[in-house]
Amino acid sequence: MSLAQGYRADTAITLRPMREADLDAVMEIELRAYPFPWSRGIFRDCLHSGYAMWVQEQQGVIVGYGVLSIAADEAHVLNLCTAPGHEGQGLGQRMLQALLKIARGHRAQRVFLEVRPSNPRAIALYERTGFNEIGRRPRYYPAHDGREDAIVMAMELLD
Repeated sequence: MSLAQGYRADTAITLRPMREADLDAVMEIELRAYPFPWSRGIFRDCLHSGYAMWVQEQQGVIVGYGVLSIAADEAHVLNLCTAPGHEGQGLGQRMLQALLKIARGHRAQRVFLEVRPSNPRAIALYERTGFNEIGRRPRYYPAHDGREDAIVMAMELLD
């Protein structure tokens, strides 16, 4: 499946590694997308640590990104975001598939992630992709009314 499948040529989505020069655009999306966003320092630290960090561009504008850590035979989706206003175009699915391909390329056998129970759209994406809930982390995320649990999900990467 090509990245541009389903899109007119002038709206093709391209995928490339994130660079430090992308952090302004990534932070602008992060701040609009999440009530409790990552800091610029977290993104910079992930870049400097060599995490797999990718951006999606549409006509030269960043419209999504993903962050994946890989250690030993496990990978962890740390951040997956589609820019507000660009949801429903399959961008999250494409980014997730790209991260899973990277994990497989590094011979990861399973991938983990955490997701807020209050994010049903993301949960549905992960379940469609093959992730299953394996547990909960109580009070993991900050929330406006205190703390919110995290649903821990995992997926086996079988050949």
